[in-house]
Amino acid sequence: MQSLELRCGGGSGPAQRPQRHTRRAPAVAVRAAAAPLVVATREQGKNGKLISGLQKHGISCIELPLIEHAPGPDRDRLPELLQQGGYDWVAVTSPEAAAVLLEGWEKAGRPQIRVAVVGGGTRDALVAAGVEPAFTASKAYGKIMGAELPHVPGGTDVVLYPASARASGDLQQSLEASGFSVNCVRTYDTVGVTGVDPALLARALEADVVTFGSPSAVKAWVALVGAEAARGTVSVCIGATSARACEAAGMTRVLFPDSPGIEGWVDTVREALAQQQGAAARR
Repeated sequence: MQSLELRCGGGSGPAQRPQRHTRRAPAVAVRAAAAPLVVATREQGKNGKLISGLQKHGISCIELPLIEHAPGPDRDRLPELLQQGGYDWVAVTSPEAAAVLLEGWEKAGRPQIRVAVVGGGTRDALVAAGVEPAFTASKAYGKIMGAELPHVPGGTDVVLYPASARASGDLQQSLEASGFSVNCVRTYDTVGVTGVDPALLARALEADVVTFGSPSAVKAWVALVGAEAARGTVSVCIGATSARACEAAGMTRVLFPDSPGIEGWVDTVREALAQQQGAAARR
């Protein structure tokens, strides 16, 4: 299992276990505990790998898509930019960015491009469409990708970065610190859903864990359930960026894997559930 961090109230110390309750409860009849329930909140169609990984361990899931994608202001420019060329690298940081790149690449007539990706999920999305990335970062973080991306001998040192309209500046700043020039084009946007099935939302509020794959999903959850209910959420994030969004929303039980990815995400959900079961057994 990959290393975990449990951030409580914005702290950065080592992982902590729930506090032990010392008061003895009166003897009561005990029934079999309900199977754990986990909420998957990525956009429609993007929760399958996480749900499949959890179900292999007997964990029940419900899908509650909290975000959806929309075209960004620079989307129509991408085919022309790809045709023009002059870029040593095209930087791709998510499966959605991969889908947008593939769309623009097809419209541009499939020009020769050298692609760098932030992680395995993004790589898989491109490989499935016949585009083999030339570089994958060792960990799926923009800062690491920017620091590790190699310079092309005799190249232009220019990177084309088709990004989300809400992307942080981590990758661009890291690339520029490494000596690259970056053409960042806002090709898509991520927006929160405005309404969900009330019965499904009620069930999600009773779940043991809610998973988040982006800061936008965290914001959408808070908007739907309210700040007070959100603070009680046991949140398991795909990586540190989403975890910081949870902390900013006041959530105090936030876990995430050391390296973003489905396998580590599944392991971290299992760890969160084990912590809850251990705390319940000590009551």
